[in-house]
Amino acid sequence: MKVRFCSGWFSTGMIGRPDLRAVHERRLRRSFTAPMQSMQRLSEQSAHSSLSLVKALSMTQSSPLSIDLKDVTKTYRGGVFALRGVSLQVHPGEIFGLLGPNGAGKSTLVKIMMTVVRPTTARGQVLGQPVGHNGTLANVGYLPEHHRFPPWLTGRQAVEFAGAMCKMPRKLRRRRTDELLELVHMREWAKKRLGTYSKGMQQRIGLAASLVNDPQLVLLDEPTDGVDPVGRREIRDVLTHMREQGKSVLVNSHILSELEMICDRVAILVQGLVARQGTVASLTSSSRCYEVISRATPEQASSLDGVEFESLGEGRSLLRIPSDDPVAIQPILDQLRSSEVMIESVLPKRESLEDLFVRSVTDPSTGVALDPGANRNTEVDVRSFETPSSESPDGGES
Repeated sequence: MKVRFCSGWFSTGMIGRPDLRAVHERRLRRSFTAPMQSMQRLSEQSAHSSLSLVKALSMTQSSPLSIDLKDVTKTYRGGVFALRGVSLQVHPGEIFGLLGPNGAGKSTLVKIMMTVVRPTTARGQVLGQPVGHNGTLANVGYLPEHHRFPPWLTGRQAVEFAGAMCKMPRKLRRRRTDELLELVHMREWAKKRLGTYSKGMQQRIGLAASLVNDPQLVLLDEPTDGVDPVGRREIRDVLTHMREQGKSVLVNSHILSELEMICDRVAILVQGLVARQGTVASLTSSSRCYEVISRATPEQASSLDGVEFESLGEGRSLLRIPSDDPVAIQPILDQLRSSEVMIESVLPKRESLEDLFVRSVTDPSTGVALDPGANRNTEVDVRSFETPSSESPDGGES
């Protein structure tokens, strides 16, 4: 398998040294990971870039879902059940968060969609084509968790190489590279070698490389790993912009507070099973309440039906009213006022995505969090854990 390299890549210090050029070419071939090799196989099968992009776009338009997976399983040697029947759906123009503890099977699921890992069983579609269809990858962007570009390449060369692997015309990929380097704020470092980059800077280049082919679906595995707070905010802005363009983004991350800010829906994967799936609002609806901070005494609070009392000290108390209806709490507030109780604040509350995550990985019968990693015991089923009526493990809202 041969790779054609841009002539400018090896011009510095390489003129008149064909032996060094050959060495660097061999090193470059060996350095790229399996996802890049999959993209290369795709490019060899494509007759023409524009034709493949048009076909991929028509696939997307013909399917109501960008990702529609059903009963995906993966069993490794030794009886390790990485995935035990995963089903999830991602809609066009949606940012979808894939959550789960270490070893839950998140990266395995993404690699199956990218044809890097072969599933044991899988049904469903990605951009309107069966899972594993190589031609679909022309319209998919992918940022692996541990991507590694050769350190002697510059940032520009790394992004252009990703475009070349997708069979993009040279003028188009150079234009796209300029746009993306500006988008991820790496234009000033474009001519510097990747070996001089920090982890966060390499992550920005990886994100640009995953977007160079202007994909309709982007799979991002820990995109903000090692990125500073300003950079994380900029990456969130990029993802939001993609959503506004009608593109689908699947994000796998452990930074739950960020996912809560941008994700339309989430799925929580635990020991190879989808424990929860839906919008954050629907998954946390059972926890919605109003918290009233006041000067009510325990005796005054005991006269209020269905209200939880918690002392905050110094004469202050917290009253928790289990309702998300502002009209329903007015009689309670009126009763407090009639008793001349001073009310300091009234705030609507619900559990955070982190709280939901912890609840999903905790066995309610023991109160102990499940061990991380894949499971060898198929009898343990997190879907049997108590689920509020407003939630559905397979689809979010029931």
